[in-house]
Amino acid sequence: MGTHAVDRDHDLAAEARASMVREIGAGGAWDADPVWREAFEAVPRHLFVPYYYVGGGPAPSTGAGSPGGSGYERLWGEERDPRRRERWLRGAYTDVPLATRLRDGELISSSSQPSLMANMLAELEVEDGNRVLEIGAGTGYNAALLAHRLGDDLVTTVDLDPDITEGARRHLAAAGYHPTVVTGDGARGVPQRAPYDRIIATCTLFSIPRAWLAQCAPDARILTPLATGLVRLRVRDAETAEGRFLHTPAYFVPLRGDGGGPARLHPHLGGLPGRARDHELFRFLLTLTAGSLDPHEALALWDREGHPTRDRYGITISADREWAWLDDPEGPYAWPLP
Repeated sequence: MGTHAVDRDHDLAAEARASMVREIGAGGAWDADPVWREAFEAVPRHLFVPYYYVGGGPAPSTGAGSPGGSGYERLWGEERDPRRRERWLRGAYTDVPLATRLRDGELISSSSQPSLMANMLAELEVEDGNRVLEIGAGTGYNAALLAHRLGDDLVTTVDLDPDITEGARRHLAAAGYHPTVVTGDGARGVPQRAPYDRIIATCTLFSIPRAWLAQCAPDARILTPLATGLVRLRVRDAETAEGRFLHTPAYFVPLRGDGGGPARLHPHLGGLPGRARDHELFRFLLTLTAGSLDPHEALALWDREGHPTRDRYGITISADREWAWLDDPEGPYAWPLP
């Protein structure tokens, strides 16, 4: 591209990034920790999505999501047509998840919805000097936001796929950030960089890996998608942790690797009334309790307890077991996790 085109792209990126930051800020994402706004203003998202896929059906409004369907169109930054290049650039700063890697029609990596990323980073309760481990490198954008806030030396990100980690390194370097990027099973953590004060995952789990707790400093925090929500845990020691779900829904691609634990089977919903079957909060309960609670029993509980929101649920990990619960970890409603 010529100098004029490069200058125009730079100006468009700055304009689009400022618009995205205003939109996210209007939703209150940084009210509790305004420093994250500075990171989103500074880190150029378009450098982390040199191409992405659109089409194939609507993407979910939160998390990484799954584009579904077929007939994807790839948008990329090397488009010769300036109108298509502008479409790529403006799309990089829309507050939506972007599908970045497909394999045999399956989404394996994406750039998550920026407003959800902002909420997760704020809820992580990061403090200056914290060492952070990110599970799921993705495009590298989230690691760049963390590195901007904390510095390269305090941030580690890990992913199972070497193509993903290599891409993340390239994107981070292009944006001027150099955190540690590791290729490996995220469920096993990165022990050589421990201990961590914060662990944040950008992929869905079905239980909390024990390796994470063992690599945490005392009073560390873990924030991870689980079921279709986000749970924030306070780590007491190498074997115990506890915390509640945030009210926020979240849909991410599953954690891949031997250490991730077994996936829960999707329950059969036949015979359930549509009011429950299609209700997002009821489906969260079903996902959280799959294998432990019959769907009709779940419906009875859900109605009896007044359709509880996510923040009434929590997770507890002890030396010998791990369980989900409603309202009270020692109360009547508790379900083992795999």
